[in-house]
Amino acid sequence: MEQQKGILLESGTNELEIVEFAVGGNKFGINVIKVKEIIQPVPVTKIPHSHHNVEGIIEIRGEILPVVSVATVLGLPESTDKTADKFIITEFNQTKVVFHVHSVTQIYRISWNEIEKPSGMYQGFESQITGVIKLHGEMVLLLDFEKIVVDINPGSGINVDQVKKLGKRERSGKKLVCAEDSPLLRKLLNDTLEEAGFFNVEFFENGQDALIYLESLIQAGKKIEDEVQIVITDVEMPQMDGHHLTKRIKEDANLNKLPVIIFSSLITDDLRHKGMKVGATAQVSKPEISELVKLIDKYIL
Repeated sequence: MEQQKGILLESGTNELEIVEFAVGGNKFGINVIKVKEIIQPVPVTKIPHSHHNVEGIIEIRGEILPVVSVATVLGLPESTDKTADKFIITEFNQTKVVFHVHSVTQIYRISWNEIEKPSGMYQGFESQITGVIKLHGEMVLLLDFEKIVVDINPGSGINVDQVKKLGKRERSGKKLVCAEDSPLLRKLLNDTLEEAGFFNVEFFENGQDALIYLESLIQAGKKIEDEVQIVITDVEMPQMDGHHLTKRIKEDANLNKLPVIIFSSLITDDLRHKGMKVGATAQVSKPEISELVKLIDKYIL
């Protein structure tokens, strides 16, 4: 798995690799970058009164990790034949979590622009799905693993109280552009940045929409530094990811003065070099919102 990651991490393209897995007869995907390893299921220790999506805990190389049943999360039936079941050990948001799935098939490399944003009209899964991929005549659904974890443990998400601890804030007229595909996180970011005194924030669902907006300001004959003071971007987004957005901004002579902060669950010691390679001004791991606010202060106030 580490070798697979290395192939993609140096590319700087608008690509990702996904591990395809199945639950209840449906195909799903997870970004390879989030996956530490995939193992055969091991005995799980039940925890009394734990969250209904948590099967229990396991020990892997001295670490105690929670096991989340993806079937339970999605309201799908458990597998009748357990022989193909797998545990996917993940790391994101500075946390390790094990996801119990019914089978793992293969790894695909795709472009972010092949991933469609799910429509609000979809029934059932919509709150857990971040993207839809068409592969070989089938639909593969990208799951929102961050939301699954925050639903189980709300304390692991963005917390506005972190910003309140920074003290009384003056209202700022500075304009922020933020690319984030999760509606939940857009609202949390909006509320938290307002608490930090930043009321002028333009949100976009993906890097492509954010880039089109920035380029439209230049095309209208405006100086970017007069219109926008900073860009904050997630990494994983349909159409255009945050690394590619950062690269495009930093390669554009009209936009490259803009500070770009990558705010993502994927900022780890192993992956930080990827953001540096595309020219990110700074990188912060979710959910460290107070660190994000301090960096905004540093670069635009």
